[in-house]
Amino acid sequence: MINITHKSPTLRKAIAQAIVKVSAQATIDAIVEKKVPKGDVFEMAKVAGLFAAKRTADMIPDCHPLPVEFTAISYEIKDWEVYIFVEIHTIYKTGVEVEAMHAASVVALTMYDMLKPIDKNISIEQIKLVEKKGGKTDFRKSIEKEIKAAVIVCSDSITAGKAEDRAGKVIIKKLENLGVVVPDYGVIPDEKEVIQNQVKDLVSKNRDLIIVTGGTGLSPRDVTPEAVRPLLDREIPGIEEAIRSYGQQRTPYSMLSRSLAGLIGNTLVLALPGSTKGAEESMDAIFPAILHIFRVMEGPGFKH
Repeated sequence: MINITHKSPTLRKAIAQAIVKVSAQATIDAIVEKKVPKGDVFEMAKVAGLFAAKRTADMIPDCHPLPVEFTAISYEIKDWEVYIFVEIHTIYKTGVEVEAMHAASVVALTMYDMLKPIDKNISIEQIKLVEKKGGKTDFRKSIEKEIKAAVIVCSDSITAGKAEDRAGKVIIKKLENLGVVVPDYGVIPDEKEVIQNQVKDLVSKNRDLIIVTGGTGLSPRDVTPEAVRPLLDREIPGIEEAIRSYGQQRTPYSMLSRSLAGLIGNTLVLALPGSTKGAEESMDAIFPAILHIFRVMEGPGFKH
């Protein structure tokens, strides 16, 4: 199975369909009037679908086991076709579209098995996904304007040429994958005044997003939060909480991070850990959902 440990749980929904096509009105009448010899077709097929939804990971090799927290199975008759709809919800790291399609398939097969003694020309058609919600693509909403970002690496050792920057480059790659333009990138020492001057300069250039990586720990030279916080007009503690909560699920050392987030005017400023893993996980924790802030700031005409 693919690695999904970097993902965060979100509410996931999927609706799948299958169609059972019969060859006579008499078959439809027998289903509706509950006169099929093997029993109540709709109810028995529904029970089979519920079992299938919960057992999907046992049947599909690459499918992750996940908590199925809601399942609804419904039917719609159109002429000689029975439309089957399966809706599944979960709060998890990956979607439930396979579970929904698997359940729809089993509902259709159960109906086929129950109806074949009275109708020899049944077919199962159009097993497909109708709708899915809750993945990262849902949070990657289009933004009217181009987002321009700056990445600042705070590190004495990298500035002195004793180490190579990896965290900043990871951040840039993730931003570019999201369509964010990164015209500014630089490495500076862990000096409060230098950090402040760099941030002020980038704000004056009307950068939408400034990410400072490094200096958020507890060593004597870690001064990034102290440098950035006085510059902020509004702090956004929810972003900081999301970063630490995400990290805490992966290492207990995350509680020692002093990541910071806030606004200077309309510029979003983030102070993230300087380790490559810490920077990468921090980005995974809040992107792309954090880009929603730029839609919010588009003005009062925006609807949440």
